Amino acid sequence: MTAAAAQFDAMVPSACVLKQVTKETPDTFTLAVARENGSGENAFAPGQFSMLWVFGVGELPISISGDPSKHDELVYTVRSVGKATHALVSQKPGTEIGVRGPFGHGWPFQAARGHDVIIVAGGIGLAPLRPMIYEVFQNRAEYGRLVILYGARSPRELLYRKELAAWARQPETQVLVTVDYGGIGWHGHVGVVTTLFKYARLHPARSVAMICGPEIMMRFVTRQLQEHGLQEQNIYLSMERNMKCAAGFCGHCQYGKHFICKDGPVFPYAEIAQLLDKYEL
Repeated sequence: MTAAAAQFDAMVPSACVLKQVTKETPDTFTLAVARENGSGENAFAPGQFSMLWVFGVGELPISISGDPSKHDELVYTVRSVGKATHALVSQKPGTEIGVRGPFGHGWPFQAARGHDVIIVAGGIGLAPLRPMIYEVFQNRAEYGRLVILYGARSPRELLYRKELAAWARQPETQVLVTVDYGGIGWHGHVGVVTTLFKYARLHPARSVAMICGPEIMMRFVTRQLQEHGLQEQNIYLSMERNMKCAAGFCGHCQYGKHFICKDGPVFPYAEIAQLLDKYEL
């Protein structure tokens, strides 16, 4: 296949069938889709994203949140925040949607092998990190300790609650969860995600950190990690912008000299540190 043909194919959605819709929170849903032709060609790297096309409504960039070892389906966790996302999460099993991708650079799972892995997520930012967590558990002997720090606005907005509990029971794994507002019945930590660092058992010299969440949260998390002794070259972030073409053509997702869709969405912190410190960029 020529480079031109490969680019053309990347711009054409593949027909997929929605297999299952699972409600995670009041406004967030996890969708499992399969290629209509049954090809099973669903390989992706943790941290990559797809463009999901709801026919007659629009196309959306959504991170893949499923298990990278399962090639019979693709899984996406979507928050309903507008017309297109509402239309997507409202689809019924058996409905056909379009999928382009996967696109972008994902988490550095190969470079992280042999190291402790620190996962820091805010809100729906846990979704793009979940494939990396699966990767660690499926290749457990190749990684050191796994530390997961997760923050959400309230208990009802926590994603993957059963999985969080199951991950916490695994050996060499620490899972800490906090919420901004606990309310009656919540007996866990309360506060922003950076407050969890005082409880985390970290070994900075042998760790690689991966972060996804609101940019303001990621700014403070990177500072905390550096204060704990992590080198900036061992910190990675997943960025989010208004991606339209997924091929670096349209310019909607430009971030300094970078295009998030093509050069990201995962970046080494050292590469974007100066940009991250600029508010409203």
